[in-house]
Amino acid sequence: MNNRVPTGMAEALRRTQAGDLAGATAHLQRLLRGTAPVPPGADPTIIDVEPVTVNDTPDPVPPHRATAFKPAGAFAGRFHPGPRAGLGKTLRGLAAGVLPTGAGFGGNGTLRPAADPLPDGAAFTTASFTNNAGTRSYKLYVPANRGDGRPRPLLVMLHGCTQSPDDFAAGTRMNALAEEHGCLVVYPAQPSSANAQKCWNWFNPLDQRRGDGEPSLIAGITRQVMRDHAVDPDRVFVAGLSAGGAAAAIMGAAYPDLYAAVGVHSGLPRGAASDIPSAFVAMRQGGGPAERPSGPAAPVVPTIVFHGDRDTTVHPRNGDDVAAQSRMGAAGARVSVEHGQVPGGHGYRRHIHTDAAGRALCEQWTIRGAGHAWAGGSPSGSYTDPRGPDASREMLRFFLANPRRRPSAP
Repeated sequence: MNNRVPTGMAEALRRTQAGDLAGATAHLQRLLRGTAPVPPGADPTIIDVEPVTVNDTPDPVPPHRATAFKPAGAFAGRFHPGPRAGLGKTLRGLAAGVLPTGAGFGGNGTLRPAADPLPDGAAFTTASFTNNAGTRSYKLYVPANRGDGRPRPLLVMLHGCTQSPDDFAAGTRMNALAEEHGCLVVYPAQPSSANAQKCWNWFNPLDQRRGDGEPSLIAGITRQVMRDHAVDPDRVFVAGLSAGGAAAAIMGAAYPDLYAAVGVHSGLPRGAASDIPSAFVAMRQGGGPAERPSGPAAPVVPTIVFHGDRDTTVHPRNGDDVAAQSRMGAAGARVSVEHGQVPGGHGYRRHIHTDAAGRALCEQWTIRGAGHAWAGGSPSGSYTDPRGPDASREMLRFFLANPRRRPSAP
């Protein structure tokens, strides 16, 4: 991959390095639209940029914690030279669509709080997996809570565009919940060499199939952790945000023998796109649920879905399509609807779909007033909305209540 900076990027990089993240974002917005860039020193006008961290009243940062933060460029990673249209697709990512602030800063420019420290006896380590499709590194959280010594649940967490395992772990606080329940959590990492904005390539046909591309790498990481640790094979789950959510939907359909349940936050249904143009159509309008494979190799995999109804990056219709896809092929499905309100936060509507026997098919959360961010997340990570509901806790609750369904004996 070529590392050269395309024409017009130098000013964005200069502004980023100077700490002018808003100016850098506005410059790129204008570059993508083909309009004249803002001259150095001029006040930028930001159009269609969502806050990365939603927190109207951020907590003050204690002075003694300031050394825990390290600013990072908003445009870290590789860029492809080429025509403006191709540059726009690269810079916008393929499911993040908004430009994140630096790794140490929140959406309003304030310093982010440090991530939760590891409990004594816990470990958060880096490893890698290699097969014919390539190599991917990952981070694995092993809790200090050993439970009762029996094999433990495993959760695979797929980050969104521009994110990293550390960022995603901090923003979702999934490690803290795993500590409560004695779970292992693995965070595969998508490198910029595979996608300029570190997006999982959910729109490529090769990366939508069992045994090929990125699905084979994610499944390989999952199995490697299962070999190296005492994992309950009936309690292995996969979840993700945005591009990671789309990848999680693919993993559930491609490997129903490996994953007992799936979590999709602000993502898209499997098969929603087959190339970059159709990916943007799906993101902006919803791609519609593709047909679910039929036959004994395609059992229903319980799925929990979260999507904000004000998401301007991945259209909320995609959440409906993920939910519809997860119910395909289930006879006698029933639905109940609940409404709720997070104190001081977002309201939500929850559709609970079950089969004729009362077993979970899908749980769909539509969050009122929420954009493209992990619901209930921590401001320590990017793309989070602390105003809830707590997607991490609800996902883990759903997963643990839905272990693999063993076929009934004849």
